[in-house]
Amino acid sequence: VQLQACGGGLVQPGGSLRLSCETTGRTFSTYNMGWFRQAPGKERDIVGTTSWNGANTYYVDSVKGRFTISRDNAKNTVYLQMNILKPEDTAVYYCAASRVYSLSSARYDYWGQGTLVTVSS
Repeated sequence: VQLQACGGGLVQPGGSLRLSCETTGRTFSTYNMGWFRQAPGKERDIVGTTSWNGANTYYVDSVKGRFTISRDNAKNTVYLQMNILKPEDTAVYYCAASRVYSLSSARYDYWGQGTLVTVSS
């Protein structure tokens, strides 16, 4: 499984971005997907997750109500819609795939290359 994340960029505070993560392979619909981020000088942290069928989702408190994860299994793609962006959302964002539903980055087997999101005026 290979993951390709895109959609990052520079946005002003209060703005929106949508990240996409396209995967190769015919088993995307069996994977639980996660979004993580790593800010400069900090560890990689979870942003949110979605189960293989989209029935379960999780968001870290700092993004609840602003970020939404969705997936389109027909397109082998998972999305991260980010609204009301704040400077503290600045980070490299990574998508990842796991056979188990988990909030731990250690349980994710496959990772995209990361896409940089910068929130600044």
